[in-house]
Amino acid sequence: MSDDLVPRRALSEGFTTHATRAVSALGVTVLMLTGMWVLEVADYLVDNRLDQYGIRSHEVADLPQIFSAPFLHVGFAHLIANSVPFLVLGFFAAVRGLTKFVLMNLLVIVVGGAGVWLTGPSDTETLGASILVFGYFGYLLGRGIFERHLADVAIAVVVVLLYGTMIFGVLPSNPGISWQGHLFGLLGGVLAAWTLRRRAATAV
Repeated sequence: MSDDLVPRRALSEGFTTHATRAVSALGVTVLMLTGMWVLEVADYLVDNRLDQYGIRSHEVADLPQIFSAPFLHVGFAHLIANSVPFLVLGFFAAVRGLTKFVLMNLLVIVVGGAGVWLTGPSDTETLGASILVFGYFGYLLGRGIFERHLADVAIAVVVVLLYGTMIFGVLPSNPGISWQGHLFGLLGGVLAAWTLRRRAATAV
């Protein structure tokens, strides 16, 4: 057998693995986004009654709705504004591993939602995928810093080039936009990157 068969096979298997991850990441992200569009169509058909499942700050009975709020939107314009960054950042976040992607989403939803519930205005419903979008942004930047893996650093650089100005969204500027959701979503993403980072092997 030729000596170059082993490295060629390893290269082929590596390419197949990365291609499979990319397809899976795109599929999961598209599926999540499709679910949001289905929910918004349903919300439109029932006269926006689903909006009541957003986060009302300081209302104990509404605390479980931190899990529904990121998937609901205040109309199609709101959803359209979130769709592209959700798809792009979600893909980059998922391509490095679906298990970590699921765990990261849970952390972002809990931290982002709890932050809105604790600090947001009590007279409004807060909802929208921007909690997740900012969470993905923070997660990808955090991975670039904490992992120090070439692929993660490269992804972080691309994300900054594409969406670096997002960071200004954590500042209170527009009363109609939940800067709390942006800020705590971002913090949830950074926390997820730290929590889910690879640990160095410990010598025995």
